[in-house]
Amino acid sequence: MKTRGHQGTGSGGGNRTRKPRRPARDPARNAAYDVVRAVDERDAYANLLLPRLLRERGIKGRDAALATELAYGTLRGLGTYDAIIEMCSDRAPDPDVRDALRIGAHQLLRMRVPPHAAVGTTVDLVRLRIGAGAAKFVNAVLRKIGSRTLDEWLPIVAPDPADDPVGHLAIAYGHPRWIVSAFRDALGAPGEMPDLLEADNARPLVTLVARPGRSSVEELEAAGALPGRYSPYAAYLREGDPGGIDAVAETRAAVQDEASQLVALALTRVPVEGDGEELWLDMCAGPGGKAGLLDAIATHGDLAGLAEEARVRAGTSAGKPAASSGGASVGEPDVARGSVPGAVTGEEPSGARDAAAGGAPGGTPGAVSGGVTGEEPSGARDVAAGGAPGAARGRSGGVAFPGGARLLAADVQQHRARLVRETTKDASVITADGTEPAWRPGVFDRVMLDAPCTGLGALRRRPEARWRRDPAGIAELGKLQRRLLATALDAVRPGGVVAYVTCSPHLAETRVVVGDLLAQRDDVEQLDARDYLPEVEGLGDGPHVQFWPHRHGTDAMFLALLRKKPAQPA
Repeated sequence: MKTRGHQGTGSGGGNRTRKPRRPARDPARNAAYDVVRAVDERDAYANLLLPRLLRERGIKGRDAALATELAYGTLRGLGTYDAIIEMCSDRAPDPDVRDALRIGAHQLLRMRVPPHAAVGTTVDLVRLRIGAGAAKFVNAVLRKIGSRTLDEWLPIVAPDPADDPVGHLAIAYGHPRWIVSAFRDALGAPGEMPDLLEADNARPLVTLVARPGRSSVEELEAAGALPGRYSPYAAYLREGDPGGIDAVAETRAAVQDEASQLVALALTRVPVEGDGEELWLDMCAGPGGKAGLLDAIATHGDLAGLAEEARVRAGTSAGKPAASSGGASVGEPDVARGSVPGAVTGEEPSGARDAAAGGAPGGTPGAVSGGVTGEEPSGARDVAAGGAPGAARGRSGGVAFPGGARLLAADVQQHRARLVRETTKDASVITADGTEPAWRPGVFDRVMLDAPCTGLGALRRRPEARWRRDPAGIAELGKLQRRLLATALDAVRPGGVVAYVTCSPHLAETRVVVGDLLAQRDDVEQLDARDYLPEVEGLGDGPHVQFWPHRHGTDAMFLALLRKKPAQPA
């Protein structure tokens, strides 16, 4: 994790032998310190480590909430705090001392902890965990930091916004400069940048999905959730453990970001010509939730009704839906409050997608291509080969399913495919490399490609990811994304549709990838994805869709809908 001063080897403790760890006097701050140290020292994932520490140490209630705010808030604000620490210190602190200073700075500058308590508790923590000499150093530095408010510090440590607007935003809102620049290019509205970065730093609500035919928003409301703003399957949980809700525990519902629900819904709303059951493919399924929702819609949804719903919402009759009209919203999500301490996010840790369905750059793509998990329902191999289970594949006839569709979900990693199997009921799940497909080309009606990406759209859920990511990796990811998109377009039949999705707004992972593929192929056309999400306003100029945390209260997810052109009559 690269941050300012990260390589400092100076004092704030000097060369010393680490003191043996003694029992924690302040469980919340000790837990937060252990998380920040683990992220800094060994690139741990905070969203995985913190819940485990809270559980193992029996930290609950107010202490759990405090530990969560200290850990996540500190990790989000590292860039800001490091700039101020550097200004207030006459030498570079050792890494363990610097992490304690960061926690102290967060309490002083962004929490309602009284200054004497913020300084005193941090000094006590350092004295317990590091030593008396380091505690004196921390005391002196924190007193300097506490002499000004954050608003007073920013003109001192951040560049002048008139001279360097990107640099100013990077320090003021705790984002690496390259990410601020990428967001600004993708947003196209510089005046909204402070709101976007502020929303990126806010603790998000836990969003639940009620899988149709298996649960309902009403059931989740009865368990204490609020109805979602856009998705007919979404509900917001303001407090409590989602695992304590029966529908979630029984996998009839799950934790899933609302934008993730909506991009899956948009794919199912696109009209597709033909008779008989449809075959769907989720190429990079993973445990993030889209496969679970698609499986439920395929089994229990009314596909014709979904397409008609999109037309009605857009205010049109038959034919192509009109442009987005920005339908009414229900229950504006409070992205600044309502987070559940230690709750799961419903998404895999940052970086995990790089290894999904195609292998991480430098990995071994295709090592398990075509392999089957051994857990899929009977007939999975038939679906992978392009046929309906127990019947020959055709546009008419075949095996009928209640929703008129059957889903094949694939992931390159066997353990992730196994997780997908646990979140689906009727889908066929295989372990397969999306760049070396285990299925015949041209047989699927709809293909979901949730491509491996930087995950920059989910920084609010993974607070340390912004410091872990490196722009140098985008080029390699771009190569993988292009290969997977080409395979997805090959997999879909003429007249079928592909949803290209990334949880990143970076232009090099979104519009550029789609534009390059369209330039290379004359058998593909891009649909206006906004037409199939008419209830959502502020999605951009099209034809793609871009969600934003500050506009929609969701992750910054991107969607492009691509149709394989129907075959021309001879």
